Amino acid sequence: MRLEPLGDRVVLKQLVAEETTKSGIVLPGQSKEKPQQAEVIAVGPGGMVDGKEVTMNVAVGDQVIYSKYSGTEVELDDVEYIIVKQSDILAVIK
Repeated sequence: MRLEPLGDRVVLKQLVAEETTKSGIVLPGQSKEKPQQAEVIAVGPGGMVDGKEVTMNVAVGDQVIYSKYSGTEVELDDVEYIIVKQSDILAVIK
């Protein structure tokens, strides 16, 4: 199975969080904050969304930063994905 987003939706896969800080402190599993960086897995077609023309500015494979409390978490084939609107993506990492 695979996810195909509709409208201006984007499917993201979170990047793996660091286990240690830059100073060498090991973080236990519960205190780790979820990273806000993710890789784009699938992009919706865009088009007319809520009466406005939307063009998609991200592509599959882009690494992005997204809003902290946005999106819907989905698990498919034991892999967690996040489905967000394109407007919840703050930046593309180049």
